[in-house]
Amino acid sequence: MGAGDGVRSWLLEGLQHADRKAQSPYGPEAPHRQHPWWQVMCLTGVDYFSTLGYQPGIAALAAGALSPVATLFLVMLTLFGALPVYRRVAVESPHGQGSIAMLERLAPHWWGKLFVLVLLGFAATDFVITMTLSAADATAHALENPFAPGWLQGHQIGVTLVLLGLLGVVFLMGFSEAIGIAVLLVTVYLVLNAVVVATALAHVLEHPAVLSGWEHALLARHDGPLAMVGFSLLVMPKLALGLSGFETGVAVMPLVKGDLEERIRGAKRLLTTAAAIMSVFLIFSSFVTAVLIPEKEFQEGGKANGRALAYLAHGYVGNWFGTLYDVSTITILWFAGASAMAGLLNLVPRYLPRYGMAPDWTRAVRPLVLVFTVIAFAITIIFRASVQAQGGAYATGVLVLILSAAVAVTISAHRRGRRRLMAAFVTISAVLAYTLVANVIERPEGVKIASFFIVAIVGTSLISRATRSTELRVTDVHLDHLAEEFINEAAGEIHLIANEPEARDQAEYNHKLREMWLTHRLRTSEPLMFVEVTVPDASEFETELRVEGEERYGHRIFRIESSTIPNALAALLLYLRDRTGRVPHIYFHWTEGNPIVAMLRYLLFGGGDVPAMTREVLRQAEPDRERRPHVHVG
Repeated sequence: MGAGDGVRSWLLEGLQHADRKAQSPYGPEAPHRQHPWWQVMCLTGVDYFSTLGYQPGIAALAAGALSPVATLFLVMLTLFGALPVYRRVAVESPHGQGSIAMLERLAPHWWGKLFVLVLLGFAATDFVITMTLSAADATAHALENPFAPGWLQGHQIGVTLVLLGLLGVVFLMGFSEAIGIAVLLVTVYLVLNAVVVATALAHVLEHPAVLSGWEHALLARHDGPLAMVGFSLLVMPKLALGLSGFETGVAVMPLVKGDLEERIRGAKRLLTTAAAIMSVFLIFSSFVTAVLIPEKEFQEGGKANGRALAYLAHGYVGNWFGTLYDVSTITILWFAGASAMAGLLNLVPRYLPRYGMAPDWTRAVRPLVLVFTVIAFAITIIFRASVQAQGGAYATGVLVLILSAAVAVTISAHRRGRRRLMAAFVTISAVLAYTLVANVIERPEGVKIASFFIVAIVGTSLISRATRSTELRVTDVHLDHLAEEFINEAAGEIHLIANEPEARDQAEYNHKLREMWLTHRLRTSEPLMFVEVTVPDASEFETELRVEGEERYGHRIFRIESSTIPNALAALLLYLRDRTGRVPHIYFHWTEGNPIVAMLRYLLFGGGDVPAMTREVLRQAEPDRERRPHVHVG
């Protein structure tokens, strides 16, 4: 084996053993080692809680002195909006499928696939920006530390790229669920944050003059309480980063210990506890940072930019404690990138290969790691590793996913006839929709990045689907009892007639049989059997054929449902050859038409020029012409 083959084998390791059925978002998840719900919460927390590293600073930039009030509205949206939605998502997708899989079930066929691709674009925005933004903020904490080497100053982009590269290396070497590390990181980080916030609150109580200064700033800029509330509601969408982590919280459900019911209860506790902890920290951290940090320090180049709580840690607890806080923040932010990478590696293989909209190598981990690492490098360079510049894109991805979850549970409640629950979810969806629209209007770069991901995913997916369309695309073939009898009773060669499923009249069957005899001048004593394929959903890529036998008007008929007619026929012919040891024959009536139109019909509706496409599928599936089933057109 050459060096190139060795590298290829290493990159695609595990691909040949991948269980394709396990990729389905509806079936049971692959086996995992399970843990108590509070430990699994920490795995979610490395993403959710790590936003404390930059959220207070972003809130201060968006709302100024009113950031505590705007944050309070965000907390209300968290506890009374996102939390109820995802508690319901946990009930309806207990295997960790999430809201995207719920919507896929509710919107089948091609429109559902396209909708999922768009949502995947926003999900990719969310996860990739989580990686780049977290790495950029980790770099900010490292470079602003007073003990940081001077030669690192001015190399924000370079240090961020190094962190992202290390993340990619870890996943290339092999990354498994590190619950123990997550528990340690989250525990230490929350304890340090509690110390910082408590110390800052004590300072405010000991020096009431700073509180008076904050109140003066509020009154100087706003005419009254109503104006303050209105302004806070307007800027609240800019704080949407504080909503991240809910989709991850559902995705990690398979790791919760217990049977299905216990897992659902554990996931609800996980989501509720994480939201409650985060809400407390958001409120108090936004308050102390707004009161104690000068506004100029939040600006680009300021010492509190992207690291408001770290600024307080150094200023009010001491540089040694502040350095410990920086190390903890850098570590959890870097691990949040690992959580996001794991989310991408779980999400993409779950959908795109199953749709036939990605090369089969995307089922392997390492090639995807390289792709996502390169994309993260590009985004870091484009945004110059700025936390503030990437905030809009991150918020857009987060809000679209949460809104999609709200829409999914609303539709589900409507279908189950639960009107009050539906009305509540409609209200939540409206508030989330306002938050999303306001965020997009204020920071359109989020939609621009998401649009890039959507166009890239949809474009490459459609190209991949077209190039893979002539694969066999059948995972297994099952015959019912009567179909088995037909095969067992065929002593000689097997001859099939491809027939339109709509033919139900005896005269039509007799005419079709007579036509095949005359057209092909058959010289066989074996009876001809009909095969009819219906296409309930042409958007599906791989199917499992279930062949039903039927005797009608004295004729033997095989009935099949599949996503495409040619691929189903080819798979049946190959199955019959392997089953009987005899090469079967299939007969078609000649059809005419525009070849381009026929190809589009094949790609979109599973039909088209069926004889030609059946022959092409067989040619690719069986290179040996002697063993290839015979296709006759006349």
